[in-house]
Amino acid sequence: MRTAPALGIGLLYQPALAQFIADATDLLDYVEVIPDTVWCDRGPAASPRFVEDAEVTTYLEQVAKRMPLVLHAIGLSIGSTRDFDTAYADQLVRWQARWGSPWTSEHLAFSTAEVDGAAANVGLTMPVTLDLATVDLVAQRAGQIVKRLPVPFLLENNVYYFDVADEELSEPRALSMVCERSGCGLLLDLHNLYVNCRNNGVDAAAYLAELELDLVVEIHVAGGMEVDGFYVDAHSGSPPAEVWSLLEEVVPQCGNLGGITMELLGSWFEPLGAGALSADLRRLRSVWDAAHVGAPA
Repeated sequence: MRTAPALGIGLLYQPALAQFIADATDLLDYVEVIPDTVWCDRGPAASPRFVEDAEVTTYLEQVAKRMPLVLHAIGLSIGSTRDFDTAYADQLVRWQARWGSPWTSEHLAFSTAEVDGAAANVGLTMPVTLDLATVDLVAQRAGQIVKRLPVPFLLENNVYYFDVADEELSEPRALSMVCERSGCGLLLDLHNLYVNCRNNGVDAAAYLAELELDLVVEIHVAGGMEVDGFYVDAHSGSPPAEVWSLLEEVVPQCGNLGGITMELLGSWFEPLGAGALSADLRRLRSVWDAAHVGAPA
């Protein structure tokens, strides 16, 4: 795995957060961007396929003068059983070069499926089947990206709202195997893990004990909510107490950690408030600083 710089604290870009990000010079070390929200993917047959939002890219150019932009993709569909979308991979590689992103990430998931013989975007990052065939498939594709990027490429643990019977591997084992075979790293989403603990009875301590924590380059935290008996990864507010506890436990064990990112949907910024968001970012900073005091530069 390639080495990432130790940046510190980041926030996921949302249009509603644009002014907050512009003002938060003392709170943030980087901004994370979902590139799929900045371009319109018109499909493999279109030319040009990717059409950028000029207003947002102009804003990001201004942000990039002050701090790094980290790319967090949602459309690579690296776990799909369909042919690998190399054109999307090309676009992701181009954008990393454009912004000089210190690392780039995706989910251990799929987002496209075959419907009536054609590819359809399902609108979510869907969980893959955790077996050796999936490890082989994802490792081969991740390896292609790793060879093309001059910076770390990360895969994120996914959220699950249903169980898949008779899986061969645990998620941490599958992720570790993919990393071993491809050279990629990990984005550890602690809120995703917490969601799976609440809904599916996952043991967080056992999960983290099995995961290769030295492969973790980035950590995500977020808040969620109860919906129809499920706890959902809604990115709807401050992280719950259990996520803070997991964060404080795991950060000192991640020897190659580059950053901790807060995820908040723009629609929840006003209900949460700038003051509460600022307090969350300062608390993230305190966790980061506690783990990095006295560490080698």
